[in-house]
Amino acid sequence: MWNKEVFTTGEVAKICNVTIRTVIKWFESNELKGYKIPGSKDRRIPRENLVNFMRKYDIPMKSLEGTHRRRILIADDDKSLTEILEQDFEELGLFVLKVAHSGYEAGMVTVDFKPDLILLDYNLGDVTGLEVTQLIRQNPAVKNTRIIIMSGLLKGKKTKEVLAAGADDFIAKPFKFEDIKNRVFKSLDMV
Repeated sequence: MWNKEVFTTGEVAKICNVTIRTVIKWFESNELKGYKIPGSKDRRIPRENLVNFMRKYDIPMKSLEGTHRRRILIADDDKSLTEILEQDFEELGLFVLKVAHSGYEAGMVTVDFKPDLILLDYNLGDVTGLEVTQLIRQNPAVKNTRIIIMSGLLKGKKTKEVLAAGADDFIAKPFKFEDIKNRVFKSLDMV
């Protein structure tokens, strides 16, 4: 229900269990940051600002998260990258996250966790992202999982090969979080 990036004051009121007038007071006092729609009195609050506000004032996040949080598996042998991605996606308040550091672990977690999307490193050490993608596409229980391959090594023909094998998207490393976030939102039809 609340898989949105921008909220109205009415939606924020429902999420925080307060009146619209209270939300407007928060907005006008600049406690809850947002913007006004040009030419109207309508206000909009970006998700990130709402999440920060709710954390600051210990407002339970449960109502924002709802029951429709998407599941993401981050599969990469670079532990510092998985920690950063996990933290950044957690801050959005939209996702349930799991992490795997090998191809074998990614396969096991995928079967149990049934992610909506996998951020999959191409070179996992024990297997390639191409092999993991092919195995996922052969398993009826998870074959519709969205897969975004991440790599700093693949170029041209190799990226086409990965997409032809069943990956939904490819992103070159290094990338900015905003870029990977946009790809995830697009893959999960959250835009």
